[in-house]
Amino acid sequence: MVRNPAQARRDVSEAGAPLILTAELPPGLHRRFTALRSEHFPPERNHLEAHVTLFHALPPMCEGELRRLLGRLTAAMAPVGGRIEGIMPMGSGTAIRLASHDLLMVRGDVAEHFHGMLTAQDSHNPRLHVTVQNKVTPAQAKALQASLAPIILPERFKFPGLALHRYRGGPWEFVARWPFRGK
Repeated sequence: MVRNPAQARRDVSEAGAPLILTAELPPGLHRRFTALRSEHFPPERNHLEAHVTLFHALPPMCEGELRRLLGRLTAAMAPVGGRIEGIMPMGSGTAIRLASHDLLMVRGDVAEHFHGMLTAQDSHNPRLHVTVQNKVTPAQAKALQASLAPIILPERFKFPGLALHRYRGGPWEFVARWPFRGK
């Protein structure tokens, strides 16, 4: 069901804020990608640091069950491998394309657990990425993509954990973090 933005804001205040699940970046990449975001994202729209969204709007009524599930999933897993793949054009923006089979498997476990409760957007596997620019002209996006392509090179890294946030109509409210603790 498509809702207008005014209705979505009323729903957030009346029924609780949707939950956003992200994969955390290692500190060095987080700083690097947040700096790119700060430099290239329109400042009036940039309320967040660099992040990798796994779910955009999990139902707030599932928070307790989600916390227990994430605790079980991360307790037995070592940090999950990922790879920077390069630049990802987004029409009116630019992202850094990431890949991680194992992270998508973890996401799949969460999606399966909450089957039937996911939004249309969250019902499909995401294209893993970090958005560094959005809501600009296609020409601005293409220019940034051309300038970043030679410096955003393939690189392996480990996702250290997962984080949960509440959507508050702009900035997100941090809820909790689950580090991957297995060996």
